[in-house]
Amino acid sequence: MTPLPASATGGPRPAAVRQAGLWNIANVLTMLRLVLVPAFVLLLMHGDGRDPVWRSFAWAAFAVAMITDVFDGHLARSYNLVTDFGKIADPIADKAIMGAALICLSLLGDLPWWVTGVILFRELGVTLLRFWVIKHGVIPASRGGKIKTLAQGTAVGMYVLVLTGPLATFRWWVMAVAVALTVATGLDYVRQAVTLRRAGLARERAERDAVR
Repeated sequence: MTPLPASATGGPRPAAVRQAGLWNIANVLTMLRLVLVPAFVLLLMHGDGRDPVWRSFAWAAFAVAMITDVFDGHLARSYNLVTDFGKIADPIADKAIMGAALICLSLLGDLPWWVTGVILFRELGVTLLRFWVIKHGVIPASRGGKIKTLAQGTAVGMYVLVLTGPLATFRWWVMAVAVALTVATGLDYVRQAVTLRRAGLARERAERDAVR
């Protein structure tokens, strides 16, 4: 005899899973970050790009973007606000604001192009690695990656401001730490990707052998 579902016998019904809508606070913060990218560029490059006041405005826009990056992900996970839009737009917004800042600073001659190249190459490379192994699993964000993001944001923010004297020297060291963390965490992602892919391929071979 086929058992009746709980709803037919008067038992409790399974709760329906509510899908988060597009217009939730996490996605709104992500959209704000996307809007801040062109605003930041316009503020930073205003005139000859050397006005301390406009650079301060640009720093404020960059700081807001970095802060919302922390909160939107936390809110999405804590309150079940994860959406397909957020999964795509959030990493795009992250890379857009950082990439725009690095390129603009290099165009202004404030930051060596090799620094911009190393950071952007790492970010693009990690993204490609994630796609390379996505069928085998997901590479989780590491604590080192979060520290790297904090170091990058702090260093770039200091370069956006017009600093002189000891602070100008100090920001160089902060950027050096950020670059070192960028390279180290990038290599760790390569290690994780290779390990994950090997494990996935071994699992696939084992499954094929099992059905023979």
